[in-house]
Amino acid sequence: MNHVKTAMLIAGMTALFMGVGFLIGGGRGMAVAFAIAAAMNLFSYWNADKMVLRMHHAREVDGASAPEYHRIVAELAARAGLPMPRVYVIENDQPNAFATGRNPQNAAVAATTGLLQRLTPEEVAGVMAHELAHVQNRDTLTMTVTATLAGAISMLGNFAFFLGGSRDSNNPLGGIGVLLAMIVAPFAAMIVQMAISRTREYSADRRGAEICGNPMWLASALAKIANAAGRTVNIDAERNPATAHMFIINPLNGQRMDGLFSTHPDTQNRIDALAAMAGEMGASAVTASPRAAAAPAATAARPGPWSRAGRAAKPRKGPWG
Repeated sequence: MNHVKTAMLIAGMTALFMGVGFLIGGGRGMAVAFAIAAAMNLFSYWNADKMVLRMHHAREVDGASAPEYHRIVAELAARAGLPMPRVYVIENDQPNAFATGRNPQNAAVAATTGLLQRLTPEEVAGVMAHELAHVQNRDTLTMTVTATLAGAISMLGNFAFFLGGSRDSNNPLGGIGVLLAMIVAPFAAMIVQMAISRTREYSADRRGAEICGNPMWLASALAKIANAAGRTVNIDAERNPATAHMFIINPLNGQRMDGLFSTHPDTQNRIDALAAMAGEMGASAVTASPRAAAAPAATAARPGPWSRAGRAAKPRKGPWG
């Protein structure tokens, strides 16, 4: 079913791209836009994950360079029955994370240093389980390709004036078409991104909680991330806003409300849903609110091999190493 949804989404984004081409250059512009969109779809399928990781200056790590972080991902992937994804770290103070890749066999997960420094190993497990849920649900291809096409559509809309200013552009709507392309294209691309992220985050939250075994690990992590993300500027995300919907929490400052222009559901609503799930599972409830100055660490109702419970105490710098 997800394959059908992905195909429909890519077809819709391609049609939107062609529509912008028509507004700018008429039939010829639409034909050119179709050719560009077809090439981008093919390129995005194979390379969009690498592009997104490069945009955010992610570096790959392994069991030697980031032992604890890498082990957390490995053990969660095993619990979920997934192949081991590539693991990346992003040098950024804003706590956040995302997953990418065209399928589970070619997936990658990335976490910022801000997330790894601020969260407990249990909370890191909750976040990475959420990202692995996106991989398992095959959301990553849809989200990554959409980020690429949405960025291209927005860019085409921004340059509509220059592309459509020629008299021989065959634009049947003239200056009105160019103006519509400049206004409608970025807005439409943003709406598509919002629809994708907002409907899939709740599903990934629930499946991620099942993978890690305790919904409150993720709930506590979301509270901490939301509290810090709004006060920390993510420069790479601000430069590439088309990728915002891929992150577990909106990385763009000032867009946390659960309204029309939010790329993510309201964090408190997500925490409430996880708390309800914890009650269903019998896990220890932890009060966690993104509005709190500091969220309490989640307790492990079902300690996993990534938990500190049962491990010999030893000095450590953080859950990434």
